[in-house]
Amino acid sequence: MLTPPRTVVRRDAGLYALEQALRRRGFAHVAGADEAGRGACAGPLVAAAVVLAPGRRGEIDGLADSKLLTPAARERVYASVRDRALAHRIVVVSADEIDRRGLHVCNLAAMRRALAGLSPAPEYVLIDGFGVDGLGVPGLAVWKGDRVAACVAAASVLAKVTRDRLMVELDGRFPGYGFAEHKGYATAEHQAALSRQGPCVEHRFSYVNVAAASGRSASPPRSRRPAAEAGRADGTGSAEIGIREPMGRPDPIRGTVGVALDEQLRQPALLGKDVVMEGGWR
Repeated sequence: MLTPPRTVVRRDAGLYALEQALRRRGFAHVAGADEAGRGACAGPLVAAAVVLAPGRRGEIDGLADSKLLTPAARERVYASVRDRALAHRIVVVSADEIDRRGLHVCNLAAMRRALAGLSPAPEYVLIDGFGVDGLGVPGLAVWKGDRVAACVAAASVLAKVTRDRLMVELDGRFPGYGFAEHKGYATAEHQAALSRQGPCVEHRFSYVNVAAASGRSASPPRSRRPAAEAGRADGTGSAEIGIREPMGRPDPIRGTVGVALDEQLRQPALLGKDVVMEGGWR
């Protein structure tokens, strides 16, 4: 039996070349996945997965790595991806969940959940930076994937815009930290605010700088979060976060790990459950 020839895709072949090559090999639905907020010391982690439509419909004007776009351009691309993608899902993981389970565990689980929620299901997966096992389909970790593959770039925009909106909302609820400006990353201004007023419930107490500011750096990482802040008012679960659907959609659903923002709004569940995604399909 003859071995099929290798497919070689040049990095300068364009943002859509890798997906086109995979489709020629018989993978009709190629998904891209990316996250936002992994390096932040406050706020949620957001993972997104996208399957773009084949052909011209799948080409998004202005699509690029979210970090290379202006905020206004990201908003335009976000709307186009939501409108034109074949499938998309977004999963939100709270700071409390990150403290309890660990960042890497939450990152992998959120990626799996976002990809598992796509319909049609992906036949091949491209992930920015690192591999994720347990997907049930072949995949590839792509270095700087958000600058190489269109579906990964689309996922990066969905994750980034969703998280930025969340941080702006949190800035109104927790003033004085500058969440709307630095989005929870450890800038000099953010560190000064931490030193001045201590961390709030949306900080990640498993992070060294937050633990030091809280005076709990000698405690084990998972016990640094104050008990009064680790749960809701009824004493159960994680502190609430919210996602607001843009452009006149209903009030935000509150939850710990993710939300469903389809036509029928559903209450979110913990990361191990099945109803923690935002998205839709065309």
